[in-house]
Amino acid sequence: MTAHTTPPVAARIARSAAALETPTAPLAGFHRWWEEARAADDSRVERIPFEDLRSWGFAPGTGNLVHDSGRFFSVEGLSAHRPGAPVPRWSQPIVHQPETGILGILAKEFDGVLHFLMQAKMEPGNHDGIQLCPTVQATLSNYTRVHQGGSVPYVERFLRLDPDRRRVLADVLQSEQGSWFYRKRNRNMVVEVTGDIEVRDGFRWVPLGQLHHLLAVEDLVNMDARSVLACLPYPFAGTPPEGSREPGTALLSHLTEARSLERLTAERVPLAGLPGWRRGPDSISREDGAFFSIVAVDVRTGGREVRGGWVQPLLQPHGQGVSALVTRRAGGVRYVLASLRAEPGCATGLEIGPTVQCTPGNYAHLPAEARPPLLDEVLATPADRVLYDTVLSEEGGRFRHARSRYLIVEADAHGGPYDARHDGPYGTPCTQWIPLGELLGLLRHGGYVNVEARTLIACLQSVCGPEDRRTTDEKGV
Repeated sequence: MTAHTTPPVAARIARSAAALETPTAPLAGFHRWWEEARAADDSRVERIPFEDLRSWGFAPGTGNLVHDSGRFFSVEGLSAHRPGAPVPRWSQPIVHQPETGILGILAKEFDGVLHFLMQAKMEPGNHDGIQLCPTVQATLSNYTRVHQGGSVPYVERFLRLDPDRRRVLADVLQSEQGSWFYRKRNRNMVVEVTGDIEVRDGFRWVPLGQLHHLLAVEDLVNMDARSVLACLPYPFAGTPPEGSREPGTALLSHLTEARSLERLTAERVPLAGLPGWRRGPDSISREDGAFFSIVAVDVRTGGREVRGGWVQPLLQPHGQGVSALVTRRAGGVRYVLASLRAEPGCATGLEIGPTVQCTPGNYAHLPAEARPPLLDEVLATPADRVLYDTVLSEEGGRFRHARSRYLIVEADAHGGPYDARHDGPYGTPCTQWIPLGELLGLLRHGGYVNVEARTLIACLQSVCGPEDRRTTDEKGV
């Protein structure tokens, strides 16, 4: 097919989304491949004391946990101040990884259907072994081989070193967890290729419809893959066509006003002596046991760039999170109820997040006014209004057993029973109904939509596709 007759990208993505299986990628074949990959995974991850962290140590003076090379990442202290908030001051450890990594998925047509090259990959923090990951998931240190290990397969396809510069379907710098990372960003890419691609062990072509099907399985599709899938120009019903999806002036003004009024400040400080935290032989934890700990692990595996194994610190959250998105359709337009999230590690001060994003257990010792708005209402949603409900893992390379319950619930055409008028500490609404098309327009630019919201957009693709078969409009209310 010549460039002049190639259908628009959105139409090709819609066709791929409609394909649960293809001759190239039968669903039963995926399940066989997946079980074989799980059986072949010989990895072992064990907690160890800090004194056994080879090539890592607590830096003199600051007490920051750093790698001997000065690369990869470090665990440092952070002092945060948000005047007017229920908890105006706090201190915490934070993961500082200034490198920008690549999260890249290769795409290729087979029999007229776009397929995506995914890999089965173990990460040391995964809850249960391997997960389905992007084609490439690598930091700069990984693909420049600072660890003196093996090369990263396919990474050249996402770099300008590739002489056949392919067709880029998505390419945007996106943030990651602003409560745990300090200003971390990764390049989220989808690159279409036309030539022959050798499928290496541990990789498989999958159509988008099959990926959507697999999103309903707990802990299967990893966070990085979900983030990249959200960046695709997906043709949701009730949204403008690709190319005319842009945020309106009202939304941009709302974001600009909120950012200009936001007074959250965060300063990197020494990890040693961090108020309210204490370092033990094998963990750094809050004195009251809340939120998370910093731990150390020994990783043994034969299937990664560093063959044989390595050791590293990980952030281990205490308790399962909840991230929920409320959506409705009115007048033929799909809306989402989004929140503005101010997080200490966020480079832009605040980003658009889900309706609800929290770890409920963390609020037991906090003032009642600190409890997230709409959490109770979302958790009480009747089953016939729940479009999506699955426990998924967060980033497994830096976080240990971090899991969240992801929910998408349907409101009626007027937003009921979810009240959008909950003011933030500076008088701006902290939740607001946003046309989905405008939110997708913001996704084309970095620093606007946080990683939890991106996961929910990928999950929304799986339940509200181009035909929007599983949604209600005002006619049905």
